[in-house]
Amino acid sequence: MSDSTPVSIYKLAERWLSEDKDPKTSAQIQALVDAKDEAKLEALLRYPVEFGTAGLRARMEAGYARLNQLTIITASQGLSAYVQREIPNACTRGVVVGHDHRHNSDIFARLTARAFLDLGFKVYFYPGLSFTPLVPFAVKQLGAACGVMITASHNPKDDNGYKVYWENGAQIKPPLDLGILKCIEKHSVPNNWDAESIANNVNVEDITESMLSAYIEATQALIQDADLNRNTRLQYVYTPMHGVGAPFAERILEAFGLPKFVPVPEQIAPNPDFPTVSFPNPEEKNALDMAKSLADKMDIGLVVANDPDADRFAAAEKQADRTWLSFTGDQLGTIFAAAVLENMRAQGIPIDKVAMANSTVSSRMLEAMAAKDGFCYTDTLTGFKWIANELASMQKEQGCHIGFGYEDAIGYMVGSQVLDKDGVSALAVFLQLAARLNSQGKRVGDYLEEQYARYGYFVSSNLYFICPDPAKTNRIFSRIRFGDDGKSNDDDVERTNFVRLHANDVLRYPRTIGGFPVSYIRDLTVGFEMHDVDKLSTVSLQVGEFDNVPTFPVSKSSHMITFETRNGGRITMRTSGTEPKLKYYLEVRNSDNDRAAAAADLQKMVRAIAEELVQAHENGL
Repeated sequence: MSDSTPVSIYKLAERWLSEDKDPKTSAQIQALVDAKDEAKLEALLRYPVEFGTAGLRARMEAGYARLNQLTIITASQGLSAYVQREIPNACTRGVVVGHDHRHNSDIFARLTARAFLDLGFKVYFYPGLSFTPLVPFAVKQLGAACGVMITASHNPKDDNGYKVYWENGAQIKPPLDLGILKCIEKHSVPNNWDAESIANNVNVEDITESMLSAYIEATQALIQDADLNRNTRLQYVYTPMHGVGAPFAERILEAFGLPKFVPVPEQIAPNPDFPTVSFPNPEEKNALDMAKSLADKMDIGLVVANDPDADRFAAAEKQADRTWLSFTGDQLGTIFAAAVLENMRAQGIPIDKVAMANSTVSSRMLEAMAAKDGFCYTDTLTGFKWIANELASMQKEQGCHIGFGYEDAIGYMVGSQVLDKDGVSALAVFLQLAARLNSQGKRVGDYLEEQYARYGYFVSSNLYFICPDPAKTNRIFSRIRFGDDGKSNDDDVERTNFVRLHANDVLRYPRTIGGFPVSYIRDLTVGFEMHDVDKLSTVSLQVGEFDNVPTFPVSKSSHMITFETRNGGRITMRTSGTEPKLKYYLEVRNSDNDRAAAAADLQKMVRAIAEELVQAHENGL
């Protein structure tokens, strides 16, 4: 199945049919063979689904390139063998396995457990529906060797995923993913399809109630004023977006003493078909419309939501002018950070021992807060595998108290009980703040304004261009790095997402964007970082000659460039690993809280990204 020794697609189909014991997926491949649909067979069989730092995520259908019973079995065989080899006493420490409500999630979880049992592992199992944070919580609580959660989070209904946590309770990060991938390749023949007998296996323990109770107890440290919570008149509408969140939300809200939510009836029960939303992500435009409509009818001014596996959180609030403010991921990050600081101070924890982090494409307001208030701060690459592991390191190596971590994609980690984003604890902490503000006659929007007044105004625009042609994407980034004359458009650009670089390539990054001088450049593809671009000589640098190396990991397999400008602007442009998108994250800071100036600069830079950097019109984007 390698590129170096390609085999006939019909040979691959023959192999699949000999291995697959699921009648549904076997029939799908057989029908394609009978129809001689070689293009579809190639798409499904030629290249195996890749195991990355998010584990596996793909559409559910037949083939080595998709998620199905066969690929779940082989992934679990490889993962279990790797964990057994790498972690001392792994079998007795055990593995935690959970799943959400998506189609096939239950059987995928049981097949995962089966593979670990076959190697002698203890399996801590959630047989019913679980929300994602309960798996990393249990890994940490039980001292397990690893954890697996079957979920595709807020992906479309036809997708599923296989999310892996390491022994510290955080998501795996490189190079673990490569080691696991190699082990999966060595165990690519499925051995055991028996998903039914695990229910009676003596090495399987149902941990549902014990871990949920322990989780609720652990979150009690986040309660600020139990009496105020119990006496609040706060009303709010809640939706779990057809996901698993509702019973877990009820449990934590009861523990916090907060009032019950008003549910969106059409969305409150788990439904893997997500019938009322085109895309089950509360971050998407219009995703909260049904909840807002209900709130309007009931004269309620607050809407809160979890995504389907309840690891993300979103909120919207009706303002004084009766319009809805849908908080962005960065705005919620600022609100949570400020609330956490208040709680830490109330507990008498030294602020210089509080650790917070966010992803490098998230707002720099958290950095500004750290500069003013003195807590420990760092930014990381995108994803909670980086954020959580970095905060855990700050706790271990610097003696810090984990306060808060977030990414702009509405993922929040409040406290240290879960080393991953957790939408359920975020829900409780947010409503607790809303209840306190309500008792003072304030809104959460007012609280956000107070933070702007203290730390400066930050305004952002996070958008993307659709670009299904990898060669065109490469040419766009090549021009940004090397200028119009620095590199050929076709000869030196591969027609894949891999970036080819040569030692004599000459870097000619733009010195202005939208008329604003560039002050900082970081290119995590080339491996270049410079904090004061004014010091860069007029002579352009060759790739093989500079010493300005980033502190972040460098990868030639994707594009990622960050620019900062003298007007307080910051742009990060990157390619998506899962979608044909060229994404950008733009933010402008105005230290004087001048909204009009910040907004004007933002619009100039939005146009400059499209016209100067991406050349959207010329490239047909």
